[in-house]
Amino acid sequence: MAETHSLQDLQQPAVSSKVFIQRDYSSGTICKFQTKFPSELETRIDKQQFEETIQALNNLYAEAEKLGGKSYLEGCLACLTAYTIFLCMETHYEKVLKKIARYIKDQNEKVYAPRGLLLTDPIERGLRVVEITIFEDRSIGSGR
Repeated sequence: MAETHSLQDLQQPAVSSKVFIQRDYSSGTICKFQTKFPSELETRIDKQQFEETIQALNNLYAEAEKLGGKSYLEGCLACLTAYTIFLCMETHYEKVLKKIARYIKDQNEKVYAPRGLLLTDPIERGLRVVEITIFEDRSIGSGR
């Protein structure tokens, strides 16, 4: 069984490699990531867990981009107030981005960090990729 780690352990260790999950443009330009399981993660995480994480991210980004009455109201209020309304309130999109950041932090703490992995919020990579950092397994090597 792989050695377990905590988020604090993953702040300084050596990076073994990085895996990038690309955007899926098959449905147009909506923010959606590929659910294809990378072979580099086979020894670290279950395929089903990985797919659930990516699917949850895809669902959250779809929620953020969903147009509804609230989005139109935000737009109208923005025009009427010369966009100063956004000094007082967050947009629906910003609220969902915060929700995504919390979800990624939670997944890192509960699922990925114990396996020596770290998910990076796609917003930090311009919504182009989901970056998964793979840290060296400490049970091999330097004898710490």
